[in-house]
Amino acid sequence: MTYTTLISPAELRALTDPLILDCSFDLADTAAGERAYGAGHIPGAHYLHLDRDLCGDKTAPDGSFRGRHPLPEREAFAALMRRLGLAAGRQVVAYDRQGGPYAAHLWWMLRWLGHAEVAVLDGAWDGEMTAEVPAGTATDWQPGEPLVGQIDAATLMKKLGSVRLIDARAAERFRGDVEPLDKAAGHIPGASNRFFKDNLGADGRFKPAALLRAEFQVLLAPHAAEAVVQQCGSGVTACHNLLAMRHAGLGDSLLYPGSWSEWSSDPARPIATG
Repeated sequence: MTYTTLISPAELRALTDPLILDCSFDLADTAAGERAYGAGHIPGAHYLHLDRDLCGDKTAPDGSFRGRHPLPEREAFAALMRRLGLAAGRQVVAYDRQGGPYAAHLWWMLRWLGHAEVAVLDGAWDGEMTAEVPAGTATDWQPGEPLVGQIDAATLMKKLGSVRLIDARAAERFRGDVEPLDKAAGHIPGASNRFFKDNLGADGRFKPAALLRAEFQVLLAPHAAEAVVQQCGSGVTACHNLLAMRHAGLGDSLLYPGSWSEWSSDPARPIATG
């Protein structure tokens, strides 16, 4: 059996030879995730650092700012996955210790490479832990056609008012009450707020698919998923909403990778508050 959205700890234990990737990270302490991995992780898991392994250059060739966590070059990311042992059909399981936003980002990125067999660990791992770092077995795997779509700032600017824009940041950042990370406070005009943590129940697991579907349908109406753009601060936590929607059977929407960090860096782009 393959998993393409979520996987439970019990289901992970039953797998044969999965590629397990620990994406734990902390924006306020960028070394925290790697320290936690060194102290103990799921046996066989490799660690991927958001800034070092999952991002590209923050400055575009024209000198413009691409956001705090822009996507890497697709082939560079594919080469990293080959070194870790990705192969066609191999089940990948991503996890973090923060409720899944960084794992969901990796889930989206692997689908961007055309690899469908990737799932996020749903809830905390409850099994054996180890400090042993596995050795990767390189493969000759090649990426396929992307299974997901994205949109850039210029295109989004032209489509404002005709797409449903969903912002995954906390409500106080969305409203513009505070802005601890980016150049300006507020949100992209026309956006609705869906804090990514609202996808989780009190137990730290994703809410049931039917409940997620009902909650997102309130935000989506009257748009279909393909007319929806997901964004956040830097294109990471938005993937949590993308994952939740897909798990709920609502299909794939577009990711704006630059998100608020890129959008707010240009004073010519409109900003809304409240």
